[in-house]
Amino acid sequence: MWRALSVPSKKHFADDPGCGDVLKRLFDIVLATLGLGLLLPLMLVIAVWIKLDTPGPVFFRQQRVGRYGAVFAIHKFRSMAADAPLRGLPITVGDDVRITRAGRFLRRTKLDELPQLIEVIVGKMSLVGPRPEVAKYVALYPAAMREKVLSVRPGITDPASLMYRDEGRLLASAGSAAQAERIYIEQVMPAKLRLSAGYVDSMSMTNDLRLILSTIRQVWLR
Repeated sequence: MWRALSVPSKKHFADDPGCGDVLKRLFDIVLATLGLGLLLPLMLVIAVWIKLDTPGPVFFRQQRVGRYGAVFAIHKFRSMAADAPLRGLPITVGDDVRITRAGRFLRRTKLDELPQLIEVIVGKMSLVGPRPEVAKYVALYPAAMREKVLSVRPGITDPASLMYRDEGRLLASAGSAAQAERIYIEQVMPAKLRLSAGYVDSMSMTNDLRLILSTIRQVWLR
């Protein structure tokens, strides 16, 4: 059983000393609320599409490790078969047979992440921050890296998620699911951690805005 880590409270706003956790939280609430209001009609359409496409719930729910090691439930639009967790690893590889027809589009456009706007509003996540992992992989983080990355709220987007937005295709070169997981643990995860730590060290409202715009440009306007 994963236990909440004792991580000291830190503020990492090196580029903008006047911008603290309260301002970032206000920024998150305002933008996430506006985004949810604007995107609600699209989200309703996606929900109907998922129900018509394959049997199962609209949302995928999974336990992830958040700030200070606290476990929370993350929500996504379901992009895989309802029994996917019983049929494979937490990571997806290439053209994973568990991915549904609707899911392929949702994953490519990252629209499956939209329900996390609710997680942002309630304070479990931020718009920008290290992507939350499952406890199985967080347990493998080096102690110093774990302390730094978990000192902030996890986010919907960050430099690592942009750099590895086609992570599944990268892992598709592995010969098996077990080999793909080994590559993820030994190569991909350490690289993503370094990017996440770099974000924490230079965190500022300016960087957050830049990353949000980069996400929109790279994912939805490409």
